Amino acid sequence: MSVQCHPCFDPEARHQYGRVHLPVAPKCNVGCNFCNRKFDCLNESRPGVSSTLLTPEQSLTYLNKVVDLVDTPITVVGIAGPGDPFANADKTMRTLRLVRKHHPSMLLCVASNGLEIAPHVEELAELKTSHVTLTINAIDPKIGAKIYRFARLGRKVLRGIEAAEALLDQQLDAIDLLKSHGMTVKVNSIVMPGINDHHIPDIARLAGRLDVDYHNCMALYPLADTPFADLDEPDATMMTDIRVRCGEFVPQMEHCQRCRADAAGMLGEDNAEVVQQALTEAASMEASPSDQRPYVAVTSFEGLLINQHLGESEQLWIFGRDPDGSFRPIETRPTPLPGSGESRWDELADRLDDCSVLLCGNAGQSPKVALAKHGVRVLVAEGMIEDALHAIYQGQKPRMPARVLAQASGCDTDGVGCGGCPGSGTGCG
Repeated sequence: MSVQCHPCFDPEARHQYGRVHLPVAPKCNVGCNFCNRKFDCLNESRPGVSSTLLTPEQSLTYLNKVVDLVDTPITVVGIAGPGDPFANADKTMRTLRLVRKHHPSMLLCVASNGLEIAPHVEELAELKTSHVTLTINAIDPKIGAKIYRFARLGRKVLRGIEAAEALLDQQLDAIDLLKSHGMTVKVNSIVMPGINDHHIPDIARLAGRLDVDYHNCMALYPLADTPFADLDEPDATMMTDIRVRCGEFVPQMEHCQRCRADAAGMLGEDNAEVVQQALTEAASMEASPSDQRPYVAVTSFEGLLINQHLGESEQLWIFGRDPDGSFRPIETRPTPLPGSGESRWDELADRLDDCSVLLCGNAGQSPKVALAKHGVRVLVAEGMIEDALHAIYQGQKPRMPARVLAQASGCDTDGVGCGGCPGSGTGCG
């Protein structure tokens, strides 16, 4: 398919072709002072919001439905959040692989802050990802320190100028890598009056020197409950002036619609009701064992019985099914250490990206919800692991416990670490 069929990059294509954004990336690795990422916000059309989250497998089902339901030819599959695609690299890359396998002619597109994209550029190129957008709001770390509260690089959290410097270094390296692999690169810059409005042409000048293909100046959308909530939205005169000045260095894109992370169809149009229904249906699909996620994780002391609370388990047994229908333990995997709050369950989900179900003796609501967002269904059960596995692989529910295990522990001392479950206050957080 021609790269000219990308409606977000070609203003002529926007009237002929549609795109679909797959909301598979919930986590973000940068704290922006202008951003408020609400997942359940149907009445807002802006980046960072989605009415739901999908697993890679659910997103493929959703894409298939959208292609059938929408009259406009869908030529582009994009991943733009609602967090950052490469703060959720496993999900992002698995989604792109699935799309490329099942829709080989689709254009693939990702939008990122650039912080952790570099390790994945080679595979992006192998998958024939054609378009990448990086959001760069400052090339002066002093200005960047005003915009970003933190940047999380791996396990290290940076703040202030150090965060801005690290982010910029990663962004510039990413542009060089992406261009060397033949991808079309666009830089987005959000214009924040009094913060970086005077600085945007400097970004454009550098982008031009780096052979960036397009530059998109986006007006700040002030949001409640953010540090920049009281900033003024730049008016049309300011935006026109900035685009003219930036246009001296790199071609400007002026038809951006600030799309949602779950947008589908033509630019500028809200998701059709049938599309929204397809999104909801895909998100409600049960994550049963599949070719992509064939294993089941279990909390167990010895690998025979389901007999541990999720919050107190230091390791999980991973089980798979052999061709003859029997089950065997594949390996054990350590669970993240307590004390990191919600991020503990995000990290656990990353370790279970090949598991569709987690069986445990008990679990609070917090990990159940968090893991479900990543496509891992938490089931509370008791008895022999083998009996429960037989039920799960036949699409049935395993035997539920008659009572909460007496030895279960798992709440923080305030009772919220694992959703208010009974325990000694040592485990889930």
